[in-house]
Amino acid sequence: MQKRQAVRQFSRRSFLKTSSAFGALTILPSYIALGNQSTTGLAPSEKVRLAIIGIGNQGNRDRKSLLSSGLCDIVALCDIDMDGAHTHEARYVHRLTSKPPVIKDGQTAPEQSHLKARPYTDFRKMFDEMADEIDAVLIATPDHSHFSATMLAMSLGIHVFVEKPLAHTFGQCERLMNLAARSGVVTQMGNQGHSGPNYFQFKAWSEAGIIKDITRITAHMNIKRRWHGWGATANSYPSQPVLDNIQWEQWHDVVATDRPFSNKLHPQQWRSWYEFGSGCFGDWAPHILDTCHRFLDLGLPERILTIDRGGINPYDLVYPESSTIRFHFPERGPNLPACEITWYDGLNNEPTLAAAFTKDGEDELLKSPGKELYSKDLAFKGGSHGSPLQIVPRSKFLDMRASLPRFSQKNSSHYTNFLLACKGEETSRSPFSVSGTLTQVMTLGMLAQRFGGQIEFDRKNKSITNNTAANILLDPIPRKGWESYYKL
Repeated sequence: MQKRQAVRQFSRRSFLKTSSAFGALTILPSYIALGNQSTTGLAPSEKVRLAIIGIGNQGNRDRKSLLSSGLCDIVALCDIDMDGAHTHEARYVHRLTSKPPVIKDGQTAPEQSHLKARPYTDFRKMFDEMADEIDAVLIATPDHSHFSATMLAMSLGIHVFVEKPLAHTFGQCERLMNLAARSGVVTQMGNQGHSGPNYFQFKAWSEAGIIKDITRITAHMNIKRRWHGWGATANSYPSQPVLDNIQWEQWHDVVATDRPFSNKLHPQQWRSWYEFGSGCFGDWAPHILDTCHRFLDLGLPERILTIDRGGINPYDLVYPESSTIRFHFPERGPNLPACEITWYDGLNNEPTLAAAFTKDGEDELLKSPGKELYSKDLAFKGGSHGSPLQIVPRSKFLDMRASLPRFSQKNSSHYTNFLLACKGEETSRSPFSVSGTLTQVMTLGMLAQRFGGQIEFDRKNKSITNNTAANILLDPIPRKGWESYYKL
C-alpha cells in the first residue's frame, strides 16, 4: 500500500480544488506536466480499487463482470439516481441500503460483498474526497456524459474503462485520445467483443494474408429500437415531474441545453435523441466494425453518403427509424486498397448475401447483426461482438481449412484484460488510441443520419467541408461551467 501511495505524490485533492469542480482549469497534475506516466504501483497480490459512475443497467452488468474476475474491490458507487429501481441491485450488494432486493420466482439473490462502497451522486465530489483511494473507474453513464468524468479521472492518474461509444462528439474523442497519451493511464472502451474470438482470428488471419485486399464491407443491425413507433412524430421533449432524489441538472453534464425530465430520457430512452444518444449506429457499430476498422487500418473516411433514411423526425430531435449510409475510406498503402463500408439499420432494411456465397445457392436476407467482407478472392461473413468470421461459401472454407492459421482460444475477457492492464500484467486491447478513432467514425455516421445527403470530410484538418451545421456539431460548445474539462 505504501508503494501505491508513493507513486502519487501529486495531491489530487489540492488539484481538484483548482479545477473543473471549482473553476477554469489552467494546469495539469505534476506527473503529467513533467512527462511522467501514471502507474498504480500495485503488487501482484493487491486488488484494483474500483469506482463506478453509472451503476444501473449496463453499468450494473459491467460491475458484476469486473467483480467476477476476482481482481478488484469496489470502493465507490456514483449515480445521479441512487434511489432508482435500475440501481437497486448494485446499491444493495454493496450495502448502501438496508432494503433487501426483490427476488422473483426462480431467481437467486444477488452476490454479497464485504465492502461498503461509498455512495455519491456527483462524480466531482467523489474524486475530490476519494481520488487517492481509487485506482480505476468504470464509466457507464449515458453517451453524452462519458467525456467529463473520463477526462477528470485521467487527469488524476486514474485508469478508465468507458462504455461504448467512447464519447458523443468527434472533438471529445480527440481530447480523450490526447490526454490518454499524455497521462499514461490504462484505458479501455467497452466494446467487449474486442477481446473475443473475432479479435484474435482477425489479427491472425490478417497477419497471415488470409484477410487482405478488402474493398467492400456491409454491416447491419436491424432489431427494433426504442424510438421505433414514436421517434418520427416527436415534436418536442416531453415533460414530467422530476422524481425525488434525481439530480436532473447534473444529468445533462456538458450538454448546453436543459431538457425537461421524462421517462423518454431517463433511465434508458436517452439513446433515441440526437443531443444525448448515438442511435443504432453509435450503439452497435463498435461491436460489429471494431476489428475491421483496426486491422484494416481504416482510420477516418473521406466521404459519407446517406443512401436512404426512413422514419425521419422533421423536428431534428430523434434518430431515423432506419438508415443506409456508406463510408468511403481512401487507399492507405499498397496492400490496403480503398474500401467502402455500407451500414444498414432499421426494420425491413436488411442487406442481402448474394447466391454465390450462400449454402443453398440462393440470395440470403441477412437478419442477424453482423458484417460481410469482400476481397478479390474471398468473402467473409461474421456476426457481432466476438463472433468469429466464416469464409463463404462453405465449400471454399473446406478447401482452405487445413491451411488456415490457428489463433488463441483461451484469453482474458475484456474486463479481466482491463484489470490486468491496470496491474501491469497485460496490455489493454481497446485503448483510446484505438477506440477513439473508431468512435470518431461513429460520430461522423451519426451526423450523416441526421443531415442526410453527402458529407465531405477533410482527413488532414479533421473538418467537414460542405456542411457548416454538421461541422459545428463535430465539436459543439459545452454547457457553461463545464468548459474546464475541454482544457485539461
